[in-house]
Formats: sequence, structure tokens, C-alpha cells
Amino acid sequence: MTASLPRRQSLANGRGRLAKPLGVAFALLAWSASPQADAPAPVTFTEIERTRILAHGPWPRPATRDPSNRMSGRAEAVAFGERLFFDTRLSQNGLVSCAACHQPKRHWTDGRERAIGLAVVDRNTPSLQNVRDARWFGWDGAGDSLWGQSIRPLLDPREMGNSIAGVAARIREIADFACHYRQAFGRAPPADDTVVVVDAAKALAAFEETLDSPRTPFDEFRDALSRGDSQAMARYPAAAQRGLKLFAGRGRCELCHGGPTFSNGEFNDTGIAFFIEPGRVDPGRYGGIKQLKVSEWNLLGAWSDDPARTTATSTRYVALEHRNFGEFKVPGLRDVAMTAPYMHNGSLKTLDDVVNHYSELPLDRLHADGERLLVPLKLTPDEKRDLIAFLESLSAPDPGFQRRETRAAVCN
Repeated sequence: MTASLPRRQSLANGRGRLAKPLGVAFALLAWSASPQADAPAPVTFTEIERTRILAHGPWPRPATRDPSNRMSGRAEAVAFGERLFFDTRLSQNGLVSCAACHQPKRHWTDGRERAIGLAVVDRNTPSLQNVRDARWFGWDGAGDSLWGQSIRPLLDPREMGNSIAGVAARIREIADFACHYRQAFGRAPPADDTVVVVDAAKALAAFEETLDSPRTPFDEFRDALSRGDSQAMARYPAAAQRGLKLFAGRGRCELCHGGPTFSNGEFNDTGIAFFIEPGRVDPGRYGGIKQLKVSEWNLLGAWSDDPARTTATSTRYVALEHRNFGEFKVPGLRDVAMTAPYMHNGSLKTLDDVVNHYSELPLDRLHADGERLLVPLKLTPDEKRDLIAFLESLSAPDPGFQRRETRAAVCN
């Protein structure tokens, strides 16, 4: 469990699979009512474990702006981006929106193994919650900014299938879009198609930056630990405490799943097959770096609003290496119980499957020249249950999102 514990609890294989995590999540949210009766002795943490636990907060983080996106944090751009996100009219056939895959009620995922736009794509839909904290975007990191990444699904023939000219024409011709574009950018959509599309992507990114996940039972425990409040700490379920100790200690999960979002934002080989189908391979990070280097939307290019290119350091120095083949992004674990199936290809259906994978990790499937951070954890049944209890405590059943804009709203 030291590299990637990706994010999703089953909605697809069974609608019944959601009952357990929802039940656990609701039970955990009620933990603050009173200390557990006849609770077992409290779990003790070493100083190192305590330091690692505290590094997962505080939550939420202060709002920050993206220097490469002049629309970041601007209310008019957020409103415009939200309208674009939920509207199907940006797609080639007028039937697919960003929200088709990133559904609010499913914590900005879709519950499928692999996403479906105009056609089935190769990878699982990642959640958009806390996306503003990312350094790289997409399972392969082919995007180095949220606005640059937002252009890709608009043009991908299997997702929304449109063109630069097609997207720009829709924004100019649909009165609602043109009006909100003027409100956000202080001018009518110009004649240059690429300018219009990049602006729309920056508005989309401004909206997506607002999608923070709610506080969870873990956050209450973390804050109680920080202030030394043993009574409040005792309200956190004992199984979750034991799972947290395993996560922060022997499991070495912190090596990849550190920080407030429970991700280092980098890439690892986790022993999951990267064959999409017989005869077709997903190169993962290797392909992502190649795409990033030639993209006109990357942070070194002309479309960044950061004149000093202070945000482009990672892009400038990232190097393509053979070991990057088959590596995929380490996802954050917040709301992990609500966002199955897991891994870049959705191949693991439940948290039980994920924990079993890292417990009995097939070392022969890992890169011989990779970092080799992973070792089989060989967890006992009780340890597996405790670890899952902790992971479920990172989730809130309600993603906490309410639409601020509707298509019926008047734009003057």
C-alpha cells in the first residue's frame, strides 16, 4: 500500500456495493455525538506516526490562485465555467457534457470501470475533488495545468469530439454562452477561435478549482490529535485508529499518499496490468510526458498567463525515462470510499479488492528498474478490516456541492 490506492467505491457492479460504504460513512459522521461506550484502550502513535498524521491537514486548505490562469478565483469566470461544465452543447453531437463523466452526486466520477463519452475511453474517470492541488493532470500527467487539461476532453473524439472551430462557434452563437463570456472576460468572444477555446478552458478550470471535498471524521480526529484533546480523539472509531496507525506506520502508505489530499501527485507502477485489450498497451506516464512536451497548451507555451513561467519549472525539467512506462498517477484518497472502481483502468471494484492487492502484491509484475517502493504487506484479516475502516473515514457521503448557476438564469 505504499504507492497508489486509487479512488472509487463501487457504483457500477452492483448498486448494492454502495450500501456498506454509505452505512459506514454515516456511522462515522455520527462519531462526534459521544465517546464510544466500553471503548477499548486508545491506540497510541509514535512521534513519527503523529507527525505523518498531522501532515494530512489542516483541512480545508486556504484558497489559492493559479498564476497561469488570470481567471482563477474570479466569480464571473467560475459562474461561466460552471455553465459550460454542465452543458451538453459544447460536444460535437450536443449530447455529452463534462458532467457526463464527472457527476456531482458520485463525487465527480461516474462509477464505471472506464469512462464513456461519445465512445468508451481507455481509462477510469478520476474525481475532480481537490483538483486545484494537483501538479499534473490526467492519469498519465499529460497536462501540467488545469486549464490546459480542460481543453483535451473537448477535442478528444471519444469524449466530446468537437474541434477548436466548433467549440468557438458554439460560444459565439449561443446567446447564453456569449453573454457569460462577456461578463467573465469583459469583451465579446473574439474572431480568433483558439483564444475563445483557451478562455473557455480557463473558465472551466476556475470552476473546477472550487470543488473541494468536505471535512470528514478523520479531519476531526487529526485536529483533536493536534491540540491534544484525548476526549475528542476517543470519538474516532477504534478500528479507524488502528487502520490509521497501520497506514502511517508499517504500511508505509505515506510514501505516496502523504499531505492534505493524501497524494504526492506523482506516478508509480503498482503492479496493475497496463494492457487495455489484447495487443494494445497503455504507456501511462511515458506517453504522458511525450504528449506534454509537444503540447501547445503546456505552461512553457504562449497561452500561460504567468509571464515569468514560475509555474513551469516541473514541465521544463521533467525527463522521459524507460521506467515511466506503465506508471500512473497517485490519486488522492479523500472520499475514496465513494469513488469506486479503482486504479487507472477501474480493474479493482471495491476497497476490499484494493487492500487485498497491496497485501498480496505480485512483485513479478513490478518494474525491475523502478523505484520498488512496494512490498507485499501480508495483512491479517483484522488488519484489512481496520485499514478499510480508516479509508472509509476519509469520506463524506455528501460531496457538498450545490449548483450556483442554471441555464434558466438571466444574463444581461
